[in-house]
Amino acid sequence: MTDIEIAQSVKPRHILEIAREAGVDEKYIELHGKYKAKLDLSLLRDSANKPDGKLILVTAITPTPAGEGKTTTTIGLADGMKRIGKSVAVALREPSLGPVFGIKGGAAGGGWAQVIPMEDINLHFTGDFHAIGAANNLLAAMLDNHIYQGNSLNIDPRRITWKRCVDMNDRQLRFVTDGLGGRVNGVPREDGYDITVASEIMAVLCLASSISDLKARLARIIVGYTYDEKPVTAGDLKAEGAMTALLKDALKPNLVQTLEGTPAFVHGGPFANIAHGCNSVIATKTAMKMADYAVTEAGFGADLGAEKFLDIKCRMAGLTPSAVVVVATVRALKMHGGLPKTALAEENLEALERGIPNLLRHVSNIKNVYKLPSVVAVNRFPTDTDAEISAIINKCRELGVNVVLSTVWADGGRGGEELAREVVRLCEEEKGDFTFSYELDSTIEEKIEAITKKIYGGDGINLLPAAKKQIAALTALGFDKLPVCVAKTQYSFSDDPTKLGAPENFTVTIKNVKVSAGAGFIVVLTGDIMTMPGLPKVPAAEKIDVDENGKITGLF
Repeated sequence: MTDIEIAQSVKPRHILEIAREAGVDEKYIELHGKYKAKLDLSLLRDSANKPDGKLILVTAITPTPAGEGKTTTTIGLADGMKRIGKSVAVALREPSLGPVFGIKGGAAGGGWAQVIPMEDINLHFTGDFHAIGAANNLLAAMLDNHIYQGNSLNIDPRRITWKRCVDMNDRQLRFVTDGLGGRVNGVPREDGYDITVASEIMAVLCLASSISDLKARLARIIVGYTYDEKPVTAGDLKAEGAMTALLKDALKPNLVQTLEGTPAFVHGGPFANIAHGCNSVIATKTAMKMADYAVTEAGFGADLGAEKFLDIKCRMAGLTPSAVVVVATVRALKMHGGLPKTALAEENLEALERGIPNLLRHVSNIKNVYKLPSVVAVNRFPTDTDAEISAIINKCRELGVNVVLSTVWADGGRGGEELAREVVRLCEEEKGDFTFSYELDSTIEEKIEAITKKIYGGDGINLLPAAKKQIAALTALGFDKLPVCVAKTQYSFSDDPTKLGAPENFTVTIKNVKVSAGAGFIVVLTGDIMTMPGLPKVPAAEKIDVDENGKITGLF
């Protein structure tokens, strides 16, 4: 069965029933049909005196085309914890339409470890992304209108940094020239589009703690610079009130369920490259208030997702994880050992030996840099041999970290029970000493160097002249005490996607440095990071269809 066939084979429970079991009173619930709901922000305020549940982060090795199954493991772990009698909720990101219709597919888990209704979650869901796109484009419209109407703020059209957005993979929109057709049609200038998940408004929404905090963050967004190089903000354009009005409902977390009826807070979805790649702070905190254990994930491998979750999201929101799960597969580790995708079904201990250092570096970072208890979850495939599994177990044991096999894709929560027991043991018996990888009072350059050396395993950084100039300008503007969000390839610890495994003796080249003042972090660009993907030669959209009864097929 395909993922969508599995999802459609399970009859969801009414969302009011799920909410009731999660301890959410009906007065906080805004129904979106029978199986989806938004939760009023007053729920979090009214729960302030309730103790927080323990927070569990699921992260992974450096991704490969073989797949790792991080979201699937996150959902299966939560279902496994429910099966062993624990009060648990899961907090996930919302999928973007771009990957759904492109090459990656959806982001609602897979096999028998999914959140449902899978079609709704992967498509329009509750309209959050549309609201974010509308707020983004309202700001763009007000910016260009200000210039057209006389430009009293003295904005330099050549130094506008704010782009329009659309939640679709559309390479045609990466670079456009607009305002053509005569004076009444605007001021001609070069422009471009990002995919909605790359908009700073997405990052702002996911880090905001309330409507007032959201409005304040929106006002701080820098949209461009004046002719004398002073930053111009959304607040200068008086746009933050209207933008907040568009986003007031999108800020409310969404409640759905897993295939096994575990409450799932699915909310927000910033790019894990250009932003911090985690679901919203509000959803995570709500999950922690509604359950004894909250399971969440962060995008890409632990060098990107976990680093940003820990150094940015946890720092800003005052969160401390109790345990970290690092997901790996034998297949992916063999790819890191140089094996082609076509040969992954064969036992190859030599390739595995070469690839395991990738896993070990991620695990060591969690244990020795961030000082958090961790476990390795091996997402087992039928072709994995006992000898290959033993090799991983023995290597991780040398680091003092346990390995648990997970079969949640095939077996749902039952396949995650052993992992659930180990995670509960870590939460209850192991005490971490959570530490960030850098301090905020370091310089921008020192923070980038700390991540490069401590997390990536590199020798240092190479700042290009443009980046040096930008760091100096941002420091002069007072942004140097913000955390840094490194945008680099997800396929390597280094900034070179061809360097697999755990590369050594490399430097990371810093090309550009800019500020996301609303989100509250410095974005460090190490390469050509795509903020508007394109569709592949055969997009997934070609296989998606709907019958006369409204039943969707082809989603995955």
